[in-house]
Amino acid sequence: MKWENWLSIDWQQVLGISLSAVGFYVGLMLFTRLMGLRSFSKLSSHDFAMTVGIGSILASTVLSDKPSLFQGLFAVAVLFLIQGVISVIRRKIKPLKALIDNQAIILMAHGEYLEDNLKEANLSTSDVQEVLRKNGIKAKTEVFAVIMETTGDMSVIKNNDVEPDWSLFDDIRDSELLLGASKNSKSQV
Repeated sequence: MKWENWLSIDWQQVLGISLSAVGFYVGLMLFTRLMGLRSFSKLSSHDFAMTVGIGSILASTVLSDKPSLFQGLFAVAVLFLIQGVISVIRRKIKPLKALIDNQAIILMAHGEYLEDNLKEANLSTSDVQEVLRKNGIKAKTEVFAVIMETTGDMSVIKNNDVEPDWSLFDDIRDSELLLGASKNSKSQV
């Protein structure tokens, strides 16, 4: 390895990196203002792909002279355009939404782990327990549901005296497990 190449930088590189970083930053702010706050949200898998793609383009554009700043900005503009088209498709054509997005899945209902759903999500009970602890849960009986959202985040919903608004759960696979167990517990009271 040539240490002098690995540890060196000259003023032309510093200037080029600085100009590319500023140009890319300004371009990203402009694209984000044009496309809206959704640009860097984490609501679906295509949002995640957008963020990863922009990060990759940013790194290669800022740290190298190839691709050029304008090529990098054009690539990012194309990603923003693709995201905009996919967002419209998701809103307007419901059958295609199911093809584009992952579906949220229930991992735990009424304090009980759903082993088949854990297996399908490639998770263990330990993974869910970690999330429960981070949410201040001390006992499984405190849990109404743990849901793996479309982004891979886990939502923990605690038991309380509020009657659930079932429309909040209708886009989750196996949501009937929440409804059935809730009705059973009321009939036993």
